[in-house]
Amino acid sequence: MQPRSGQLALIAALAAGISLTAFAQEPGLLGAFSIRSEHPMVGGLSAVEITGGGTGLVALSDRGALIRGQITRDETGRVVALALAEPEILADRNGDLAGRNGRDSEGLAIADDGRIFLSFEGDHRVVLHHAHGDTILPAAEGFAAFQPNASLEALAVGADGTLYTLPERSGDGDPGFPLFRYLNGAWDESWSIPRDGRFLPVGADFDDQGRFYLLERDFSMLFGFANQIRQFEVTSAGMSGGVTVWQSPYGGFSNLEGLSVWRDPQGRLVASMVSDDNFSPILPTELVEIILE
Repeated sequence: MQPRSGQLALIAALAAGISLTAFAQEPGLLGAFSIRSEHPMVGGLSAVEITGGGTGLVALSDRGALIRGQITRDETGRVVALALAEPEILADRNGDLAGRNGRDSEGLAIADDGRIFLSFEGDHRVVLHHAHGDTILPAAEGFAAFQPNASLEALAVGADGTLYTLPERSGDGDPGFPLFRYLNGAWDESWSIPRDGRFLPVGADFDDQGRFYLLERDFSMLFGFANQIRQFEVTSAGMSGGVTVWQSPYGGFSNLEGLSVWRDPQGRLVASMVSDDNFSPILPTELVEIILE
């Protein structure tokens, strides 16, 4: 989802000379690297996967573009350069590459075997992505109840190939967010993720030990965005735990979306996130990385 009201608070912050990351100096911050490109499709980043032990990047724009890049890091593991390839333009369900309807891509998950899965909102769907086109997975019954601009923001794939996705919003007063699991050609809709205050899901991933991580954000008109990551254990009965393993203060970062949890060559567990600038010149496009362990 693209929160328009956030721009007002950020304009005020910039006018006052406040850096968006001035308050984000908590322990664990590996770095916040500014992503710059002249290509018109590099923006509105909504999902990210870090590959090759930290040397590769696959990002997703919410206007239907898949963006790949090569990362250069210094001796501390901090990103110092990012070389981007020409974005790959994604089609809607009818193969149209030009229109914007049905191309609001929000979630990205890469399986251990290299398969790429994408989720979309507006035209709510999950697809298996191929260079020559997408295979649209069957729709879950619950997809029909989603809001147009607040549906399948988060997508993750487990080691067994099970896909997990959930909407950014659910019904008012609902104690949790419905969690959809896809395996062997069918969706299971019996699980949910409990709410944590006003935070809303925007990204998800698994670590190398099979733990599930959920990136969430909240927005304040006065202070801007706050972000957090919760960790869950997958059990036969559903998700358990929900421990907050990282949280930023309001105004610490911008509109963080997308989550990639990976282990670097030093053995550290790193969470990488991208900030969605909504294709606005006043919002940053950054790759933000936090050391979780």
